[in-house]
Amino acid sequence: MNADELRARTRKFALRVVKMVQVLPKSAVADVLGKQVLRSATSVGANYRAACNAVTRSLFLHKMSIVVEEADETVYWLELIRDAELVIPEKLASLIDEAEQILKIMSASLKTARSGRKRDQ
Repeated sequence: MNADELRARTRKFALRVVKMVQVLPKSAVADVLGKQVLRSATSVGANYRAACNAVTRSLFLHKMSIVVEEADETVYWLELIRDAELVIPEKLASLIDEAEQILKIMSASLKTARSGRKRDQ
């Protein structure tokens, strides 16, 4: 998967989370969890775009580490929403799966970039 495809994938994922948050029940708990997952999920794509535009290797590594952190956090919030039974678990399954796939892809990319940095030094 190339950078353009990943940019599109993270954007599509963020939009799916936006739509999921819009249908959460109206409650204090759902509001807090919805805002948290919305923030982290949209941050994945925004920081990935920033990483792709990084002018230095160290800036790329920094932004990618944020992407990985936000993707992991998104998985956490989605699991919490599922476990709190705010959404039917089956409806969240594919969203959680996509978040986990994005996390794995971004983690592998960061690991590869870090190992390349060690070889360059």
